[in-house]
Amino acid sequence: MLFDSHMAVLLDAAVSLVNALTDGAARGKPYTAPRGAQLPGAVAAALDVPAADRHLLGHEQSRQLADTAARLRVVFEAVQAGRLDDAAGTLNALLRSTGARPQLDRATGEPWQVHFHGADDSLAVGWGAGCATGLAMLIGGGLAGRLGVCQAVRCDRVYVDTSRNAARQFCGTACQSRAKTAAFRARRAGRAEPGGTADAIRG
Repeated sequence: MLFDSHMAVLLDAAVSLVNALTDGAARGKPYTAPRGAQLPGAVAAALDVPAADRHLLGHEQSRQLADTAARLRVVFEAVQAGRLDDAAGTLNALLRSTGARPQLDRATGEPWQVHFHGADDSLAVGWGAGCATGLAMLIGGGLAGRLGVCQAVRCDRVYVDTSRNAARQFCGTACQSRAKTAAFRARRAGRAEPGGTADAIRG
């Protein structure tokens, strides 16, 4: 296991926020993130907020998390491009703005856990602090290469690579299949062209 369960939750949340709340492309199609009245529901779904707590996610809280998602995307893209200084600078600014700080906390009947926000912080601040800390610990721990942006054509969704050999290139199986299909068709088209591999063998 690369990450403990709490760290995995924070990293998954960072990925979900970026993929749900930032514009771009997804699985071969343009993607426009939810806005306005649709934004709170999209945030709640991305973070799997329990129904009982969804009233805490008003428009302002949701807008703050959309802004956080945009900053987190900058981190993923900077790492993908090999610009770790830019990624670190963006994360440091986010850590400062959310007041991220480690402390032990627990819910009734639950074990103690390390959280990176105060008990009285809003959901937006709490998740922002946690996601920023998760990515910072990855980069600071020499695992920046585990952050990626999908390499499939017309997709820029992000991911955290938890594979053993750190060889992941795609946001999910759909894009992996699209890329394999495209590569197969390209090879087949190359063999069919005059002067291609098939003609060379016959010659």
